[in-house]
Amino acid sequence: MPAKRIVGATALSDFIRTAPLGALLRYSDGQPRPPARFNKKLAAWERTNGVGRLIKKTPTVVRPSYTMPEGFTLHHGDFGSSGIIVTVVTMTYHVTSPLHFEIVEQPAPGMVRVLTQWEGVDELRHLAPDMATAQSWFASHRYSNARFEVVGDEANPILPELGRAA
Repeated sequence: MPAKRIVGATALSDFIRTAPLGALLRYSDGQPRPPARFNKKLAAWERTNGVGRLIKKTPTVVRPSYTMPEGFTLHHGDFGSSGIIVTVVTMTYHVTSPLHFEIVEQPAPGMVRVLTQWEGVDELRHLAPDMATAQSWFASHRYSNARFEVVGDEANPILPELGRAA
C-alpha cells in the first residue's frame, strides 16, 4: 500500500489521531538531500527529514496564558555504550508543523506494546514482537503504572505485575 502524505493542521490532526502507537513515521520538508560534502547543510536537512517511532500523542492544552496545539512525539534512537543508554533522542511535533508525515510501517498484529500513562496520555516504552519478549524487557526496565497491550487486542490490556487483564 503506498504511503499517504499528510499536509495541513486539520489533516495532520486526523492522521495522528488514527496512527497507532508504535508506527514508524517518515517526516520531510520536501527538500532534496544535499551532497555529503556539505556538512552543515546536510545536518540542517537531517533535522527536518527522517524517520521516528510514534510513542506519544498529546491533546490540545489550554491554559489561561497560552494554548498549546495537539502534538505527538517520535522516538529517534537510544545512544550509549556497553549496554548502558546515555541519551534517548525524541522529538515532539505539533499539528501546526510545516513538515509532511507518512506512515512507513505499522505494528504487526500480535506485537506487544509496553505502555505507561501520565495525566491520561499513553506513552510507548517498548514495542516487542511477542508477550514473552515484552515480559523479559519489562523485568529489566521497571516502570510504575505500566501495562501490556497486544496489537489487535487493544480492548484487553494486561497488567505486568499481576499477569491478568486490567
